[in-house]
Amino acid sequence: MAKRAKAGRGARTSSRASSRDGADELSIGTDKLYFKIGEVAEIVGVAPHVLRYWETEFAVIKPQKSRTQQRVYRRRDVATLLRIKRLLYEERFTIAGARKQLREDGNRGAMAAPSAKYVAKQSLAKVWAVVDELQALLQSEAEIDPTGADPAEYLRQAGGARTVAEDPAASSRGMLERPQRG
Repeated sequence: MAKRAKAGRGARTSSRASSRDGADELSIGTDKLYFKIGEVAEIVGVAPHVLRYWETEFAVIKPQKSRTQQRVYRRRDVATLLRIKRLLYEERFTIAGARKQLREDGNRGAMAAPSAKYVAKQSLAKVWAVVDELQALLQSEAEIDPTGADPAEYLRQAGGARTVAEDPAASSRGMLERPQRG
């Protein structure tokens, strides 16, 4: 009897460790730790009232409350909600069957993919970030003296082609060097 109790405690500890691992396997395009109910609804692809209903049916979903009493879900909660969605919508389990399956599998079960709309928004945000970086780079390039890229102007400033060919050290900078960025 003592061995069973000890094994039970060990099993609980390992399930906690696996739940942390389950949250790490969640790849939704962001490294945020906490999400509001609207964000989670968008990720999972269901309405917020469905999430609130699932909270009443599944004891494993326990979002914290913020200071303003809004539900705040952890990554682990989002991963569990995606598992529940897969069980209910893809594998066609009943609520009771999904609850039993979650208890048996723990956090090892497969998750549903995040909603296509959410993934598309995340991808678009990444693209816009790259576009903004490129725009900033182009604006900084416009501030550089354009004569540095013109070989004829370079030769004129250096005193002619003969001067550069005879004594490259005498010119202000080497032929292959780029002008300093501003």
